[in-house]
Amino acid sequence: MMTSRAFIAGCLGTSLTPDERAFFRDARPWGFILFRRNTQDPVQVAALTAQMRETVGWHAPILIDQEGGRVQRMAPPHWPKYPAAQAFLAINDPVAQREIVRLSARLMAHDLKTVGIDVDCLPVLDVPVAGSHDVIGDRAYAHEPDRVAQLGRAAAEGLMAGGVLPVIKHMPGHGRARADSHHDLPVVDASLDALRAHDFRPFRHLADMPLAMTAHVVFTAIDPKNPATVSRKVVREIMRGELGYDGLIMTDDISMKALSGGFAQKARAAIRAGVDVVLHCHGIMAEMVAIAGAVPEMRGDRARRAAMALARLRHAPEPLDVEAARAQLASALALGG
Repeated sequence: MMTSRAFIAGCLGTSLTPDERAFFRDARPWGFILFRRNTQDPVQVAALTAQMRETVGWHAPILIDQEGGRVQRMAPPHWPKYPAAQAFLAINDPVAQREIVRLSARLMAHDLKTVGIDVDCLPVLDVPVAGSHDVIGDRAYAHEPDRVAQLGRAAAEGLMAGGVLPVIKHMPGHGRARADSHHDLPVVDASLDALRAHDFRPFRHLADMPLAMTAHVVFTAIDPKNPATVSRKVVREIMRGELGYDGLIMTDDISMKALSGGFAQKARAAIRAGVDVVLHCHGIMAEMVAIAGAVPEMRGDRARRAAMALARLRHAPEPLDVEAARAQLASALALGG
């Protein structure tokens, strides 16, 4: 097998075009990501994930954003609707709350694994504060860092039990941002002490997780010029150093408007900062070509981290009575615990 290149790519439709097949075969992305535009029904998604892996010649990771609530790429009528993270707060018993978060994630893993998807960009570990932008909002498990950490770990455990890798996001924290990084560059002026006490805490508690996604956010107390994704100080000193994270770090979507410059420039900046893999979601060929030419092969530490992450999937999924689990989830949410 030829060595993969350090990027994750999307495609435009429900199956690969001849141009996409040829490009992926030549460019060798490390992984792929699916969006709503790529998910028509279970048979089609399973065929698409198989197509993607055929182009690169190995069982490459395939990602999706399947959080529940307003961020759910596989949706009814072919897949169940899942609750947003905040909905679990209606369950009054903290022990039951944690168990139902895990159960929901375990069921999502079942849905994903069945169609060949083995990485879910969940859990969201961001901790919103008063006045922050609603881009996180109900995607957050709570407004207290330690509760976010507890429920985030429950979700990660549910995914891994079902044979799906979690991605902790958006490191080192998007909850304080007052802008949506899809459209604008958020600037957070909080002190380093405040960030350590609040925003960073869930990421420190889940530093053993295999995969992480960066935040396109400027933290003026650390690096007043560069968003975390392209900041050597944030990636190396905070994520790797202070938070002790040695898993694989990917960018958030490099197409988002928070980052400036061309696609090759953005990809190189992220790699120079210390990010392992560049994520590009839109499936636009010219952009993917630019990124593929700008990123390195998966060697050295990034290859080691990638191998360690994928090794977490070397087990059969935990046994699950799917229908009973779905009934339990519905009942718990209806009763508030």
